[in-house]
Amino acid sequence: MSKGKVILGLSGGVDSAVAALLLKEQGWHVEALFMKNWEEDDDAEYCSAAEDLADAQAVARQLGIPLHTMNFSAEYWDRVFSYFLDEYRAGRTPNPDVLCNREIKFKAFLDHALEMGADYIATGHYARVTCDESCHLLQAEDDNKDQTYFLYMLGQHALRHSLFPLGDYHKPRVREMAREASFGNYRKKDSTGICFIGERRFRDFLSTYLPANPGEIQTPEGQVIGRHQGLMYYTIGQRQGLGIGGVKGSNEAPWFVAAKDLEKNVLVAVQGHDHPLLFSSHLEAEQLHWTTGQAPDSRLRCQARCRHRQPLQDCEVSISGDRMKVVFDQPQRAITPGQSVVLYQGQECLGGGIIRS
Repeated sequence: MSKGKVILGLSGGVDSAVAALLLKEQGWHVEALFMKNWEEDDDAEYCSAAEDLADAQAVARQLGIPLHTMNFSAEYWDRVFSYFLDEYRAGRTPNPDVLCNREIKFKAFLDHALEMGADYIATGHYARVTCDESCHLLQAEDDNKDQTYFLYMLGQHALRHSLFPLGDYHKPRVREMAREASFGNYRKKDSTGICFIGERRFRDFLSTYLPANPGEIQTPEGQVIGRHQGLMYYTIGQRQGLGIGGVKGSNEAPWFVAAKDLEKNVLVAVQGHDHPLLFSSHLEAEQLHWTTGQAPDSRLRCQARCRHRQPLQDCEVSISGDRMKVVFDQPQRAITPGQSVVLYQGQECLGGGIIRS
């Protein structure tokens, strides 16, 4: 007897392939869907969508499951890419994967799957969900692959209708299962970055959508040490691409981006990986989201991370409406406006918000 109908997001990668395999072995009626989220007519040489679709088709044939395709490019542009551009225009550094999960994979895809008669959707994300009266998003068994940082914006409806078959597995075992199943993609590298940028230089891509506005690079004391090509091209803590060298009176330590002054169009740089201006003991965030649908206590002791794979950091959080302040026990390096801060208690991902300062 089938447990029910699951439509799995089959991306062409090894993780979603093994997720499909596990669901079949567990007795689900499995169908697959390949999502097209970017119109790559002008970007074919940079985007691997055609190769990914071929890999997904091969896995679906091997497992004997139907493969549907759906184009969510319009939704992606309206709900994700427009926000991506607005954030860079405002001098921040967004994380489109977080928004893509909320708006495309666990909204547009989920809505489409439910219309197709699915009981659940599934993906190859490394995460776990438990549900009783409410659903709880838990970290994956594999700490190194845990992806709850990218899933913290999911709500109760999405969590209650989502399965994460890889949540209890470590990545080496997943690759081994793919090899044992003779999947042709078992050696395929994990995807990194965003398809619409691909192998291009980020600066080249962004300049096609946003006009550059060059300006000065200065030290915190106001000494001009170089020129930047546009504040949008740089992120806090960045070392590469500054083009600073031979500054009079400076030592040989590398330069890092410490701040952006949008009003003056100035990029502030400091020398040394551990310069004090690269560290902060606190941050403020907004656009808060809580996975259970309810905000925790207005003051709580928990752990947080400001980037994927960062070790969890002990902190004190104060919440007021749609804003919160996070004070860390230890100063944190390169806290970046536009990125997400995500909170945890034990194994549970509580939610988080967008860093503003």
